[in-house]
Amino acid sequence: MRTAYSVETVRAAERSLMARLPEGALMQRAAAGLAAACAQLLRRVYGSRVVLLVGSGDNGGDALYAGARLARRGAGVTAVLLAPERTHQGGLAALRRAGGTVVTGGPESVGAADESVRCADVVVDGIVGIGGKGGLRPDAARLAALVEQSRAAVVAVDLPSGVEADTGEVLGPAVRADLTVTFGTHKPALLIDPAREHAGSVRLVDIGLDLPAQAELEALQHADVAALLPRPAAESDKYRRGVVGIAAGSARYPGAAVLAVAGALRGGAGAVRYVGPAGGAVIARFPETLVSEAGPAKAGRVQAWVVGPGVGDDAATVAEVLEADVPVLVDADGLRLADRDAVRGRGAPTLMTPHAGEAAALLGVSREEVEGARLAAVRELAARYRATVLLKGSTTLVADAGGGPVRVNATGTPWLATAGSGDVLSGLSGSLLASGLEARDAGSVAAYLHGLAGRYAADGAPAGAHDVANAVPEAWRDVQG
Repeated sequence: MRTAYSVETVRAAERSLMARLPEGALMQRAAAGLAAACAQLLRRVYGSRVVLLVGSGDNGGDALYAGARLARRGAGVTAVLLAPERTHQGGLAALRRAGGTVVTGGPESVGAADESVRCADVVVDGIVGIGGKGGLRPDAARLAALVEQSRAAVVAVDLPSGVEADTGEVLGPAVRADLTVTFGTHKPALLIDPAREHAGSVRLVDIGLDLPAQAELEALQHADVAALLPRPAAESDKYRRGVVGIAAGSARYPGAAVLAVAGALRGGAGAVRYVGPAGGAVIARFPETLVSEAGPAKAGRVQAWVVGPGVGDDAATVAEVLEADVPVLVDADGLRLADRDAVRGRGAPTLMTPHAGEAAALLGVSREEVEGARLAAVRELAARYRATVLLKGSTTLVADAGGGPVRVNATGTPWLATAGSGDVLSGLSGSLLASGLEARDAGSVAAYLHGLAGRYAADGAPAGAHDVANAVPEAWRDVQG
């Protein structure tokens, strides 16, 4: 499992480790990993041109020591100092001893700094560390814009300068890196958009930090998902595998019901009970579905409910499902119709699955605010509704009402931005709830499989939601190895 820790936790771990190591040893570990990563980007180190953008913090020191290592191997290394009077003196001395050159990034040396960047093969971003706030200042922002226009590979030290380390927000100009070399642990900004888009590929360098068991963020990997996937045993029947109820669709949106049922069946449900006006469309596509017209309370035994996709204004059905004493997933129209007190008062788990627009409506803010501060938004929703919340998007986040690590999923693809894709995810998540997974695990595993299925279905070309549903078994097989 990939984990990320807050700035405060990382700094405490660094202080603890530095107290046990010789002075400067920790920075040398980081610099060695950074130099090795830069060297791998170059066709050859000897004769290459490397530019270091150096701020006043330890990130600048890391960059300078790494630059010294590259200079000793024959690279032409130039350090652009944005705060000359506060530059890390040990790193600066090491670079000069290795033959590196130095210019300042202020107005008095604009020409030299700009020319160095334009001619660089690799630019190392050591402007701001994990404590940076509020975007880049003007001199740094100008250099970052110049770097983005250059042909150089951009390597960020620990995280791209200008992004907010703890939240993933980007509140002003920021560096866009091709590679981020991070030390000790991932930082939240490297896993959450919009900051994640600035990070490029991420390489973790182990520097020996002793970190707490509980992280701020968790990102499941193949092995983690495989361990959570429900598997039928020899004595399994449809009830042991999980029966999921689907209350979805309407005369206007019958397809939402079909796609939610597809997600549930492809997700391994032992059986699906469908309630709603789209029974004919559902049976025509999936004759194994158990269709009822009696309403959720009289539909028969289920281990979980999915309510909301395409229900229009059917608030009565949403309210009836929320009264059930089994886990309930609320999506789409159901999010708008669900009474907050009814959700808060439920004894069984509730999983809500909004996209950014729906989350914004529930929070009473703009969509842009949610997209710019996704971590804060998902935590706030979970607390308000006392529910597990899966916030869909380029990085899907899953938060529990009781706190704890937020799960992050990045397997998604822009091709999933298609009508009905969310309905498939709802059915898939519901099937995992019915199998007995906890709400956070069900949402996290479903998001992971759904993202992989989107990639397989599209394979670089447009695909519909039904293609995504059909690709879920392939994603399942891939995860299981």
